[in-house]
Amino acid sequence: MSASKSKSVPTIGDIADVVGVSRSTVSRAFGRPNLLGADTVKKIQKAAEKLGYFPNQAARALSTGRSGNLAIVVPDIANAFFPPLIRAAQLAADNFGMSLLLGDSNEDPAREFTLLNRLVVQAEGLVLVSSRMPNKKIKEIAGKHPLVLINRDVSGISRVLIDTSSGVEDAVAHLAQTKHRRIAYVGGPSVSWSEQQRSRAVRRAAAREGLAVEYIGRGYATFDAGREAAGAVIAARASAAVAFDDVVAHGLLAGLNELGYRVPQDVSVIGCDDVLGAETYPALTSVSARHMEAGRIAVEMLLKMIEDPTSSDVRITLDTKLVLRATTAPR
Repeated sequence: MSASKSKSVPTIGDIADVVGVSRSTVSRAFGRPNLLGADTVKKIQKAAEKLGYFPNQAARALSTGRSGNLAIVVPDIANAFFPPLIRAAQLAADNFGMSLLLGDSNEDPAREFTLLNRLVVQAEGLVLVSSRMPNKKIKEIAGKHPLVLINRDVSGISRVLIDTSSGVEDAVAHLAQTKHRRIAYVGGPSVSWSEQQRSRAVRRAAAREGLAVEYIGRGYATFDAGREAAGAVIAARASAAVAFDDVVAHGLLAGLNELGYRVPQDVSVIGCDDVLGAETYPALTSVSARHMEAGRIAVEMLLKMIEDPTSSDVRITLDTKLVLRATTAPR
């Protein structure tokens, strides 16, 4: 027998004694913290951390019917736009004592539908980011389970929309002000809500500024898609290009360099989402996107919806702006 007595596993009763509250209050702090004051929840969490207590999710699910899990599905985990958004969503879930499950649909609507149906068995609610599914499928899921959308505008379903239209229009206006007269737009996935918003914004702003635009559709928001688009940008005799996102813009920078064209001396380039701007060379001019804020807000909306199912048609729009760096210059 060991000379020292092993420590017993801490319980909610131990935490209740330390903080000076009831066991039910401690249980509520981990299961439904929104029903308590922030100071009380903080004291309970601090005591739990000190004692080494971790809630038993399986036991809680059996006793309350609640899993303590949320789920988030994105179309491409490798795209730099999504990891910061996921991290912000996870932190928001943590603040409410919830865990976050992750699914990557790989830009496949059928896989996305399958993932959602698998995850919802383990999760109390779903966050669906930049969905590639048709509205009918999204509504089918939302009709059965709490669901919040990010960057997909479907009436009747709560959604957080990062409206890059104003920022993209500012980007085109900036190119017009710097004497560019012929530009290219290198697009992303045609089923993407963001792609539809951005391409329309380019069209509106170009018409207003009197610019000619060449639309170059790539279908995927990848580095290789941007690199492959470089030849089409040059063939279009465009002196500047707006890319669907920073990843495509990064590939475009590489492709132009491979073809012997300098940025911004020969061709100006603007990205969107501002997730790589300071990391590229030259530093990328880009349209900002409040993606981390969107992740946090979506989780908070979802948790509110779980507590109050009547709050299921909320539409929040986040505006954007152009961030000037080193990839644009006068023609």
